[in-house]
Amino acid sequence: MSTTTVGSVLDGAVPPSTLLTDADSLSLYSHDVYAAGPQPLAVFRPESVEQLSVGIAAATAKGIAIVPRGGGMSYTGGYLSPTPQFILVDTGALSRIIALNETDMTVTVEAGVTWDQLRRYLSPKGYRVRCWGTLSGINATVGGGMSQNGVFWGANAGTVVDSALNFDVVLADGHIVSTGSAFFRPYGPDITGLFAADCGAFGVKARATLRLVREGRFAYGSFAFDTAQQILTAMAGIARDGLAAENFGFDPFLQSQRLKRESLASDAKSLLSMMKTQGSLLKGLKEGAKVALAGRSFLDDVPFSLHCISERRSEREAESDMTEITRIVEAAGGKTVENSIPKILRANPFPPVNSMIGPNGERWVPVHGFLPHSKLVEGWNMVQAIYAARAEDMARLDVEAGAMLAAVSPQACLIEPVFFWPEALNPLHRHAVEAGHLAKMKGFPPNTDASALVHELRGAIIAAFQSLGAIHLQIARAYPLKASHDPAVWALLRAIKTQLDPNNFMNPGVLGL
Repeated sequence: MSTTTVGSVLDGAVPPSTLLTDADSLSLYSHDVYAAGPQPLAVFRPESVEQLSVGIAAATAKGIAIVPRGGGMSYTGGYLSPTPQFILVDTGALSRIIALNETDMTVTVEAGVTWDQLRRYLSPKGYRVRCWGTLSGINATVGGGMSQNGVFWGANAGTVVDSALNFDVVLADGHIVSTGSAFFRPYGPDITGLFAADCGAFGVKARATLRLVREGRFAYGSFAFDTAQQILTAMAGIARDGLAAENFGFDPFLQSQRLKRESLASDAKSLLSMMKTQGSLLKGLKEGAKVALAGRSFLDDVPFSLHCISERRSEREAESDMTEITRIVEAAGGKTVENSIPKILRANPFPPVNSMIGPNGERWVPVHGFLPHSKLVEGWNMVQAIYAARAEDMARLDVEAGAMLAAVSPQACLIEPVFFWPEALNPLHRHAVEAGHLAKMKGFPPNTDASALVHELRGAIIAAFQSLGAIHLQIARAYPLKASHDPAVWALLRAIKTQLDPNNFMNPGVLGL
C-alpha cells in the first residue's frame, strides 16, 4: 500500500512524514527477536500524543487494526499481528521527558522514552525510577515496559509496572483516558494496574507518570557455587531478607557464553564509568585496577555464579548488607569471587544489545517462569529433564542452552532458560546489533530443523513451568494466560476488552483475548 493510499485510510489526519511504507521498514517491523509475522500496511510513527490519538481513530474507523510497538525487543510476538490488515504504531518518536517533580518525587514521560534515556536524565540529579528497566533498556521503552512488563534493575521493588502511578492511554476510538492519580496508586480500584502488562490489548500508552527514589550508595558481591540447589537457596535467602537491589546469576553454560565475548577489562568505557561511581578518585582507581587485573580468569572453574548489588543511603549500610549476603552465601555452600561483573553492569546498565545473538552470530531466545522459592529447585530439575530427554537431538542440531536466574521479590525468583542455535539472522538483528559487532560474526544459513527443535523445547519448558503454577511477563502470544485464571476472572477481562475495544482492533489476539 503506498503512502498516498495509507494517507487516505487515515483520512489525511496525520502528516505523511509519520508513515513508513518502504519495503525495508515493513520487513523490519514484521520481525521480533524470535519470530516473524505479516507485514503491516504501514508503520505509523506519531510525533505527538495528539497525532497518535487522531491516527488511531482514523485507522479503526476504516476497520484497520492497531498494533503498538515500543523498542522492538519482544521475543513473544508482542507486536506480530495474526492479520495483515493492521497499522503498526511505533511510539519511538514520542520521546519527550515532560516533567520532573522533585517535591512529589515523580517523573512524567512519553511512551517512547527509553530506560537508558530516562536514567541519563535522572541520575545526575540523584534520582532513579523505583524499578528502572531491563538490560535491553538502550532500546526498550517505558511504554513497552509498561505494556509487556519487565524486570531487572531495582528488582527488589518489583517489576517495572510497579513504578507506575498513572497512564494516559489512547483507546480504540482515539479517546485519551487517564488511569489514576499523578501521586498515588490506587485511588479506588486499580485502573492503572488494569492497563499495566496488557500488551496493548486495551489501548496504546501515550504517557506515564512514575515513582522516583533517591539513588543510593552501593556495595557489590560475586559468589561461586557448585550446584543449582546451592545458588537457588542463597538467592532465595537474600531475597527474603531484602538485602540486594539486584540479585542474579548464571548457570555454567550461559556464564561461559558471556565470557567468550570481549574481556571485561578491555571495555575502557565500562571501567571509566565504574570508577566514577565509586565515590572518590582514589577508590575508583583501586577498583578499576582490580577489575583490570581480574580480567576473565576469576570465573575459571566456577560452575554457577551469583552477583549482588546492595543499595542503601550510605556506603556503610550497603557494605553491612553485603556482609550479611556473604554470610547467607557461605551457609548455602558458596564462596566469594572477584566482583567485576556487578560493578561494570551497574556502571553501564544498558549496554548495546549485542547479546541478542550468540558469540559467533548464533540465534538466541529466552523463555522464562517466575516461581515461588519453594518450587525453584523442582522447576530447575524439570528443565534439566527436558534437555536430557532431547539431548541427542540437541547435540545433532547444535542447539545449546543455558540459564539466567534472578530474585524478584521476597516471594519469588526467575528462571530464564536461553537457547543458542545456528540459524540465519533476521532484519531486527541486523538493525539492533552494532554494525561493528555484526561484521565480526561468521553468520549461518537458514536452519529450520534446529529452529523447530528450539520451538519444541520452549513449549515443553512453558508447560513444565505452568504445571508448577508459574507466572510470566511479556505474555503477548507465547504464554497461556487464560489457563492460569479463574473462569470468572477471565470473563471479566473479556468484558473489559469488549467495553474498551468492541471491534477487537487493538492488538488483536494478544494475551489470548
